[in-house]
Amino acid sequence: MRIALITPYGREHRNGNWHTAARWTRFLREAGHAVRVQVEWDGRDADLMLALHARRSFASIRAFADRHPSRPLLLALTGTDLYRDIHEDAQAQQALELAHRLIVLQERGTDELPAHLVARTRVIYQSAPDIARQPAPPNTFEVLVIGHLRAEKDPFRPALATAYMPAHSQIRVTHLGGALSEDMAETAELAQAKLSRWTWAGGVPHSTALKRLARAHLMIISSVMEGGANVICEALAADVPVLASDIPGNVGMLGADYPGYFPVGDERRLAKLLSMAEHDPDFYADLLRCARQRRALMRPELEASRLRQAVAEFEQASARA
Repeated sequence: MRIALITPYGREHRNGNWHTAARWTRFLREAGHAVRVQVEWDGRDADLMLALHARRSFASIRAFADRHPSRPLLLALTGTDLYRDIHEDAQAQQALELAHRLIVLQERGTDELPAHLVARTRVIYQSAPDIARQPAPPNTFEVLVIGHLRAEKDPFRPALATAYMPAHSQIRVTHLGGALSEDMAETAELAQAKLSRWTWAGGVPHSTALKRLARAHLMIISSVMEGGANVICEALAADVPVLASDIPGNVGMLGADYPGYFPVGDERRLAKLLSMAEHDPDFYADLLRCARQRRALMRPELEASRLRQAVAEFEQASARA
């Protein structure tokens, strides 16, 4: 099939949406489909549209539905879609109704949808290939945060947590990710100057982030909303357990029984979990065991299979027609 894949962010942004679009493009091309990736649909003929982000891709969704109302339109929902936009934005709500198939990236995603749309929804966990472990830095318990500095990520919560580390702790937290505003950059520089255990390394190539992850002891994701974070997939692929804010998008990725959650905005609880991970071998082993169990859901071959099947449902219908 000729597929128009719409992503609101191009390669230059290096964010989760772009990585998802690039990976899905590869999976679909390997299955024999012709895929064009665009930020906005240019009107060229396509048998199917696969759009990421209900609100940001709405213009393309609307245009495709108007021109080809009977052709399949698949919509993958992001964190801001599920946990904000579809509850308050008319265009995002309209995009849901126009889509023939909805895709959520973790098992809790369907909880946010109107009941009549659940049956047309598929869960496709994102994935990452195995990342070989590398030797950890000596005399350091290395913790990473990976992601751009923006409000939805609550990016300075891990920095604040380091202020509660005991003096003997060897924890060092490094944040990899660019600032999306001058205010964020200024806050990061101030935090780095005042909190000796926290370092802002700025934006780095994806390959560099994965190399750092391969030697880390732990990763933190402190977001206030997530649709199904790529960085969780990558951490589990590197055999790195995660401490995560207790939000539906993270619980949908890591499971209800995962022991590494902390309340949103609670740096003291995060500090407690960090200390436990560093000093309590049983707790760390429990984190690792649970992370390895969830890793089975996030393997590339499974993601590719589920995505191709979602497209194949419509390919088969077209053939019958």
